[in-house]
Formats: sequence, structure tokens, C-alpha cells
Amino acid sequence: MNILKKASLLALITFFSFGCSDDDSATDPQGKAKVSIKLMDAPGDFDHVYIDIVDVMVKVNDAGEGEEGWQSLEAINTGVYDLLTLTGGVNVLLVDDFEVLSGTLNQIRLVLGDDNTVVIDGETFPLKTPSAQQSGLKIKLNQTLLPNMAYTFLLDFDVDKSIVVAGESGNINLKPVIRASAEATTGTISGSVLPLGVQTQITATNGVDEITTYADVEGNFLLVGLNPGSYTVTLTPDPESDLMPSVLENVQVTAENNTALGVITIN
Repeated sequence: MNILKKASLLALITFFSFGCSDDDSATDPQGKAKVSIKLMDAPGDFDHVYIDIVDVMVKVNDAGEGEEGWQSLEAINTGVYDLLTLTGGVNVLLVDDFEVLSGTLNQIRLVLGDDNTVVIDGETFPLKTPSAQQSGLKIKLNQTLLPNMAYTFLLDFDVDKSIVVAGESGNINLKPVIRASAEATTGTISGSVLPLGVQTQITATNGVDEITTYADVEGNFLLVGLNPGSYTVTLTPDPESDLMPSVLENVQVTAENNTALGVITIN
């Protein structure tokens, strides 16, 4: 192979290596979404209600009732929590931006450990959770997850309805009543760049966050994980191309939506 061919091959490899970014999912037909989960509680008529959270799991694109299809979200803040401290807008972040396949999130479950108690009039009682250690506290959702979007799920315990004294046995059981709500928290910006064959970096900033990607070999780009707001988008071509950067002001991003910029020609 002569020197000219070697140089051409090296340039081609360099273009393909830097012409795409991990943030650019425009060519991913399945796509992924990010999931965060927070726990809170409505006030209840108890001194304390402690639950021992050891895992948070989901079923995505699998509406079956069996044990197959569950995926751990690798909760970052496992431990024992007093639900009655998680009121008045206070919550705890259990899962932070965990990637799952887009589609339908069918169920969430909290898997509990053994250290679950309730305190009534200063006296501590064991809180029975007969199925929580094995199958978890299951919450059905059937929430659509769009590719490249981030969602926050708020799990809201109703303590008064969730704790039941079991007849003559006197056992105090946890039969959870949990309301789950979801909100999309990010949007995306997409577009395409001309001329082709010029490595182009695309950066979006709102003055606080800065997200960067590269156009692919067909000129397409996708910026993901953008908080709602107004952005300045800058397209910066390879300096050796002698083309000038292009700047777009006041690009608006809304949650769970894509802002399409269309075709942008750099001169």
C-alpha cells in the first residue's frame, strides 16, 4: 500500500471515529430511556414507619406476571427509611438516570429486606411483609418510555391505608397502597448538516449545561438529555475545512419532545 493510500485510509478511519458520539442515538432503532425513581409518603397516624429497601426493579416491554423479565435498577440509596419523614415535599432518590430500553415500563417493584418496623405510641412492632422479600412491592404502570428521554417516577406511599392489623393474630402487615406518577424531564434537539464529508461538532448550551455531539457520516445529529429551556446551538466544522461555525440562538426545548432544526448549511 503506497503512502497516499495509507493517508487516505487513516483520514477515513479518523472521520468515522470522531463523526459519531455516544450521545448520538439517531441511528439506534430501539433507543434507550433514562429512569430515576423517588420515594415519598403521605402523612399517617403512626410515630414511625420504617421500611428496608434493598433493590428497585422494573419490567420493560414485558406485561407477564412471572418472574422473568425483571431488571434491577441498581438503586444507589438502599437502606432503612422512615416513611413519615418523607412528607411535605421531602423525598429520597432511590434510582438516578438508569438506562433501560424504550417502550413500555410495565411495573416497578421495591424489594424489601427484613428490618421493617412500625412505632405506635412509642412501642415498636415488627411490620410483616410476607411477599415483599420474595416478589417485592409491585406497582403497575404501563408508562410509555420514548427513546432518548429521561423520566422521573415518584412513588407515593399512603401509610394509613398500607398498614393493616391482622385480626386475632395481632400481626401488623404491610399491604402497600402506592401511587406512582411519572414525568418526562428532558427533551432532544435534532437536525442535519451540509456539506457532507466535513467533521462537525454540535454543542447546545443554556448557560448552565453544555451537551456536545458530532454529526454522523450522513450529516445527522441528535442531542439528548436536555433540560427544558432555551439553548444556543453551535455547529463547529473541522477548522481545516475553512468553513465558519454556525450559531442558532433561542432554540426551545420542552420535556418529552424533539426540537427539529432541519437542514443547516455551513458556509
